Amino acid sequence: MTKKQTADRAKVGITLDHVVGAAFDVLDRGGVAKLSTRTIAAELGVSMNTVMWHIRTKDRLLDTMADAVLGEVSLEDLPGQGHEQAAELVRRLRRAMLGHRDGALLVAGTFPAEPRTLAFTDRLMTALLEACPTPRTAAWTAWNLFYFTLGLVQEEQAAPADERERLRANVDAQRFAALDSVLEEFMSVDFETRFRFGVEQILRSAAATAAPEG
Repeated sequence: MTKKQTADRAKVGITLDHVVGAAFDVLDRGGVAKLSTRTIAAELGVSMNTVMWHIRTKDRLLDTMADAVLGEVSLEDLPGQGHEQAAELVRRLRRAMLGHRDGALLVAGTFPAEPRTLAFTDRLMTALLEACPTPRTAAWTAWNLFYFTLGLVQEEQAAPADERERLRANVDAQRFAALDSVLEEFMSVDFETRFRFGVEQILRSAAATAAPEG
């Protein structure tokens, strides 16, 4: 760390938490595309070197932010037993990601082995080990739930109406008869119901079908 960085940091008195908080302010206003060292430094009123001293790399910042999103998921007061608890945990995860602009896109681009992410994953695995016939089924079901939730929330947060219109215009009823017959349901923006249905479908299948042994 240079003398200038030391003086800058001492003068401002910022911490990594301040940097992450400013990063979320930038994210919530402008999305992932606007998230940069420069914009975070401007938000804090410090140099980019000061920001980099705290985050070290952009990947570390994103991992820390993703871990903070997972930290917003309460692991307490879960209803029922394994199946119900797993469903509630991913519902809470969805709400946490929806609480931030591009929240799912932020989390999807990371793989943080950080305390809050590990605590969420451990709690989800506890529920799934109770709900699934084998440990492998529980582990693979955790990934299925996680990726389903990430994908659907990314779609929900993007929600490009013009893309749906383009799809509708390009689906020829004669060439793509099956797709045309369900097109409105296929493009449904009832994300809450779609989410609940998908989670229930995954969990019911997991309870009845053990993952193949390797």
